[in-house]
Formats: sequence, C-alpha cells, structure tokens
Amino acid sequence: MSCRGAIRAAAFIAALLATPCVAQVVDFGKYPNLKGQWVRPPGNPNNWIPLAGPPPLTPEYRKVMENNVADVKAGGPGLWPPTFCIPAGMPAMMNLYEPMEIIVLPETTYILISHTDDSYRRIYTDGREFPTDAALTYAGYSIGRWVDEDGDGKYDVLEVETRFLKDPRGYDISGIPFANDNQTRIRERIYLDKADPNTLYDEITVFDHALTRPYSKTQKAIRNPNPRPVWIANVCSEDNIHVSIENEQYYRSADGKLMPSKKNQAPPDLRYFKKTQ
Repeated sequence: MSCRGAIRAAAFIAALLATPCVAQVVDFGKYPNLKGQWVRPPGNPNNWIPLAGPPPLTPEYRKVMENNVADVKAGGPGLWPPTFCIPAGMPAMMNLYEPMEIIVLPETTYILISHTDDSYRRIYTDGREFPTDAALTYAGYSIGRWVDEDGDGKYDVLEVETRFLKDPRGYDISGIPFANDNQTRIRERIYLDKADPNTLYDEITVFDHALTRPYSKTQKAIRNPNPRPVWIANVCSEDNIHVSIENEQYYRSADGKLMPSKKNQAPPDLRYFKKTQ
C-alpha cells in the first residue's frame, strides 16, 4: 500500500470511530438480572396501610380521607381513579395488582404493567437532571441512578426519584389522598434479595404536602419460574360498569340502563335530552 493510501485508510478509520453510530459494547453483566415476570407473592399485602401503617396526614387531609371512606361505604368510588379507567399512576401502579416486567438498558430502565390498560414507566439513568417544565403524567417523570453498594463492580440498587405527577391518583383503594398542588415526589430503592435473586424489593417513600412526614412501604415481588410466562392485557373499558357524570358515580345495568350507585341518588342533569312521552 502506498503512503497516500495508508494515510487515507487511517483517516477513514479515525472518522468512523468518531461517529456516534459506531456500536458500543455494553457490559450487561454489571446490572442485576431483572428479567422475567415479577408478581406479588400469594398472601402478601400490597396496599399501603397493611405495609406502612396509618398515613401521617395533616388534619385537613385526614378529613378528606374520612370523606373518601364514607363515600365508599355509601356505594361511591372514594378516591380510586381506575374505577373510571383512569390509570392508577404512581405509586399505586407499583402495588403489583398485575405482573410486572423490567427491561434494563444503559440509558433507560422500563417498567411495564398491564393494569387499567397498559401502564409503563421510563426511568432515565443517563445522568440527566430533572427538567423545569415537564408535562404532568400519571406515571410521572423518573430519574434513576445505579449504585454499587458493596464495591464489587456490579450494581446492586436502582435509586429512583419521580416528579411531575398528574392527578387524580391514589395510593390504593383505601382513600388516602394526595395534596392538590401536584408537588408529590416519590423515591424508590429497587433491588434483589441478596440471598434469593428471585425475590425483589421496592422501597417506596412518598413526600407530599398532605403528609406530616414521609410515608414509606416496602413492596415485595417474586420472579415467576416459568421462562415463558403468560402476559394478559387489561382493557378496562371492555367490562367497566362504572359511569362518572358531574362528580357523581352511577352504574350501567346488565341491560345497559343507567342506575344509581347510592341510596336515594338523584339522576344526572338531562337538560340536553328531549323529553319523550
């Protein structure tokens, strides 16, 4: 090869290596093995009060919870958005009402759950900061950081913070409220049991102005031993009998008629319907 040819070849290789499209080798061995289907163990609680105790609510929001509980006893929805096919959002979606799949990539970790339709989270682990004007969503905007706690060169824990959460949301069906200022922050520590890699824990802590202090629980999940598990899609609107009209809940009867959900409940305003004989 001539000197001119060698120079051209060297320049081409240097330019190729400088382009972002060159494939990079990713060492997935440094990440914990989170593959498979994660489910709540049989008999293991998932709602907040059994795991975290009574919520430390301010007097104002303790009254809101009491009203929610009374509404449920009267036949209403209380504070549970999935009643009307609204996604459960954070932190309720991590209660593992349905199986969970975790997909780990170097810059983003995805959490997929089919509950009240398909729900998913993107946890960004590329070193970014929180934006100042992110759109509010039910799952929120999550930034994570992988941590090597024991210094063995492998990650042990995924630490996550979630902000920009949209209302209405709930903790669970108990009626625990959030403050209505959209300032909720949620922190998590997600990790495998060191003695059993088929057991996963999610330590969830909520910071909210309806609380007098942070409110925490640890959710446990186990890996389905079936390497080819069944994934069921949840389409809420298919069989949902709940109807929401002007802050009132009604039922749709078996024959498709609107019916009350509470004793002595008034019908909705029918001013836009022409009365018939």
